[in-house]
Formats: sequence, C-alpha cells, structure tokens
Amino acid sequence: MYEVEAKVPADLAAVRERLVALEATPEGAVVQVDTYYDAPHRAFVETDEALRIRSERPEDGEAETHITYKGPLVDDESKTREEVETAVADGEKVDAILTNLGFEPAATVRKERERFSLEGYTVTLDSVADVGDYVEVETELESEAELEAAREGAYDVLERLGLDPDEQLRTSYLGLLLES
Repeated sequence: MYEVEAKVPADLAAVRERLVALEATPEGAVVQVDTYYDAPHRAFVETDEALRIRSERPEDGEAETHITYKGPLVDDESKTREEVETAVADGEKVDAILTNLGFEPAATVRKERERFSLEGYTVTLDSVADVGDYVEVETELESEAELEAAREGAYDVLERLGLDPDEQLRTSYLGLLLES
C-alpha cells in the first residue's frame, strides 16, 4: 500500500472554516502519541525509513495501538511512501519485543488531530507538540501507477483550502521535532 501525503504549515482555524464552507465531512478528533525506534542493523535516518508504535485515543472512544513501518519516499514532489501497518493488542509488549531485539526508542511525537473527509481525501488538522500547526491531505493507494493522479488531487484539495502546495514540507513530524 502507498500513502500519498502533502503537508503544509497552516492557520488551523482558517482551514477549518474553509472545510465547513466546502461541506467536508468531520471524522472526529484524536490524540496520537508516536514512539519511533532506531534499528540495530541500519540507520533509519540514512535509509529514510521509520518504525513506530502509535497509541491513538479518539475523543469518544477507547485507545488503539498500531505498529507501522514506513519506507523511503518514492518521489521528489510529495511525502509518498510505502506503508505497512497493523493493530496490536498491547503497545507495551510490542515495545518490549523491539527493545529486546535491539531496537531503541529514538523520540516521541504527540499530536492533536482533527480529521475531515473531502473528495476522497483525508484532511487532517494537526497541532504537534513542540513543532507547530499543519494540514495534511492524504489518501492511500494499492498501485504505484495511481500515484501521480493522487498527488495532483491532493494539491488541488490544498488549493481549495486556500493553501499553497509549493509550501509543502516533505519532512516528517519526527524530523521537524529533531530539527527544533
């Protein structure tokens, strides 16, 4: 599976107003805590990969935990990459497994996220601790052949929200946190 994502810094209140005007469908809010790991056998910062455990608590539900591998970026224009993710029953046990195998926690990123659906894309308003406010427009695909059309669609959504795709950041929240 591929995740096509465009992320730009933004005034979240202004974007929220545009989403309402465009009749986007609210999908709820969550708090996510992502713990990223370094591998004992290669440097993910050099290979542009990521391994994380994500704890996600919806505003009106029970917490969920996932483990995710993100591959290197596949193009020079967006944050498109292969992503493999699965739910896990116990994040602490997965942490123990990874730690016992030599993986080390590298950093933790905390986000408050508000999601909307618009024209087949998920629009996420992110407030990231110690990093700032951003809007992500993303979709998931099965085929690499669909990447260009999906990327152009994401840029169109950004423009309809009053945002400039040229201001897009290809750096992850982890990267932004480590740079700050």
